[in-house]
Amino acid sequence: MTSETQEDMIDKLENMIATAMVQMKIPGLSLALIKDDRVIYARGFGARNLSDNIPSTANTLYGVGSVTKSFTALGIMQLAEQGKLDVQDPVSKYAPFKLGLEGHPIKIHHLLSHSSGIPAIGASTLPLRFGMEHSWIPMSSWEDFFLHVNGAQEEIAAEPGKRFFYNNTCYTILGKIIELISGMKYEEYVKEMILKPLKMTRSTFVKEEFVKEEDIMSSYLIRPKEGKVSVEDTDFPFYRFVYAPGGLMSSVMELSNYLIANMNGGVFEGTKILDSSLMEEMHKIQIETDIFKDIYGMKDGGRSGYGYGWIIDEDFLGHKLVSHGGNIGVASAHLAFIPDLKIGIAAAENAGQGPVPIFTGALMAMMGKDPEKEIPLFEVRKRLSKLTGKYATYKNISKGSVVEKNGLLYLESKMDDVETSYPLIPETPTMENYRFYMVPLPGGRIPVEFTVDESGKVDLYIERNRYHRIGD
Repeated sequence: MTSETQEDMIDKLENMIATAMVQMKIPGLSLALIKDDRVIYARGFGARNLSDNIPSTANTLYGVGSVTKSFTALGIMQLAEQGKLDVQDPVSKYAPFKLGLEGHPIKIHHLLSHSSGIPAIGASTLPLRFGMEHSWIPMSSWEDFFLHVNGAQEEIAAEPGKRFFYNNTCYTILGKIIELISGMKYEEYVKEMILKPLKMTRSTFVKEEFVKEEDIMSSYLIRPKEGKVSVEDTDFPFYRFVYAPGGLMSSVMELSNYLIANMNGGVFEGTKILDSSLMEEMHKIQIETDIFKDIYGMKDGGRSGYGYGWIIDEDFLGHKLVSHGGNIGVASAHLAFIPDLKIGIAAAENAGQGPVPIFTGALMAMMGKDPEKEIPLFEVRKRLSKLTGKYATYKNISKGSVVEKNGLLYLESKMDDVETSYPLIPETPTMENYRFYMVPLPGGRIPVEFTVDESGKVDLYIERNRYHRIGD
């Protein structure tokens, strides 16, 4: 791209991010764009610390959540390269793991690809609740952890390899396997075998190391409160059982080094962290699923699924996309790259809002595409904003409001001191025809239609009634 084209792209991208931060109440965000073997753009937006209004930078450390899974998978593949394990080995060969179906053992491969057949059982997320509400399920030692896991035999819902269930617990087990085989603590192994070779010297899992750094995020919870949204300062959850599935703290600059290694077949600045054939195996679909297309609001395309610690889309605007997001409630991050174009993005923010379409949009912008045309969510948000507001019928005889909650519109009204709130269910996912329906009673269905004329005037039709939008 020419310098003028790149400048235009950056201007549009920055405006898109700033708008999204306002809409989603994101205090601070950082982004890096990678082309070939270098970072071509990096900056922070907003505040890494709201109380002192300290700016976010490209070097701010954030919790990256499930982005950590690819680091854990990389550690397993390094041990496989050394001949210390085989991904087709049963998990029970290395860990005190007892779940499985007769004749169909759960293998390391199944844990890596979320194809174990085990739905989420909460063993990795229970400790997160200690900071918000106490859980009385024992979860303070590895003995507690495996007691909880091995009691879930009846939860197995499919033969291994047959069904995708995203499962954080499986990655905690992989982290324990790394410890048992290497003889090192999980966080020490990742530091010595992955972070140091990639010059990710500030990245860490350990609270004591994190707080010694100067440029670090403060964590925030975004919660609805009395009809508004509150931004609450909170502590980051440092828990051992969360390390392997989602405990890494890193910056977009250091994550860029990791992306470059992934795009270069496991090599960063001449240092090899994994054989290229094994890196390619990580970036290959191991089990198909369209769930991430639905979550990310992407258009239909080719095959998609999960590799080893990575989400794979084989037809992202005509190219293979390798990506992974992470959200730990008070922070989120996203990594994505297109191997044949050798472009990628690293992004993170400090409120757990996980604006993945914004991050994916940044990658699209690098491809010369218009994210607002390619990602339905952008157009949907525009439509939602047009429709929200106060409404009234002829001479204000009946009044109500249309509000947005978690991506859905609700019709709210009050009559004789009785308040009602009904979700408006769209006829189509992208709401292009402005037609919805309400379900006031089980089995009932009332059509709801909005009309928007050329001047922007909005009317709302519910059965026999016509409402006019009269204000925000």
